Amino acid sequence: MPNLVHVTAHRHAARLLRGGIGARSRGWDGDRGVYAMAVLPDFTLTHQWVRELRRWKPGVLVAVDVRIPDDEPVTVGRYGREPQRLTAAAATAHLRGLADPRGYEIFVPRSIRPAEVRRIRALPQGVGWRHVPDAHGRRPCTCPVCLQPGTPGSARVRRRFPYDPPPETKPQLMATLRAAVTVDDIVYALYALAGRRRGGAEELAYLADHPDPEVRGALADVLVHYRGTAARDLRARLAAD
Repeated sequence: MPNLVHVTAHRHAARLLRGGIGARSRGWDGDRGVYAMAVLPDFTLTHQWVRELRRWKPGVLVAVDVRIPDDEPVTVGRYGREPQRLTAAAATAHLRGLADPRGYEIFVPRSIRPAEVRRIRALPQGVGWRHVPDAHGRRPCTCPVCLQPGTPGSARVRRRFPYDPPPETKPQLMATLRAAVTVDDIVYALYALAGRRRGGAEELAYLADHPDPEVRGALADVLVHYRGTAARDLRARLAAD
């Protein structure tokens, strides 16, 4: 009978010993069941999910040792990929034969009965990988899919590794505008300036005489966001264009 390990919050320990593990997770096919990992010769690989699960489960985590029949149908595979459908014994043998079983998991498509729960053990809370295997030393992806809003510590990670590059400053945009040659480049720089500091409209006065009406139209649109006498004078001049 294969030995599996299910990682869960310590506050559920007493209930699991009395009533087993409920089928609350969803598998690849949408059926409900319990995620677990085979007991492997390596302690870290056996409990590799602890550090990642701490991102989602508050409090201290514990290991629930369970034993299910050899011929129990389960699925096994790396997270995010379609799993294989094997028996529990074959799934355990498959994981033991992998050169790198990190990121793999077993899904039992049913609840775990109280008689199948062997014991509950304390765990070191820093074992395993976080985000993805081999994430250490790699820049984390902070897009809303990989780092979901509300994840503990997500604001700090986004400040350190912003997903979008910082916006160009007004001096940088003015330098881009002065160096622009094509109409498209000039219009792009003008509209980008609309979201910057509301001053210095006199720097744009030379574009009021630009031969292309698209540039003059874009200038008129952008000057709506500017304040001051220079901006008002330019708007009045373009209104008569």
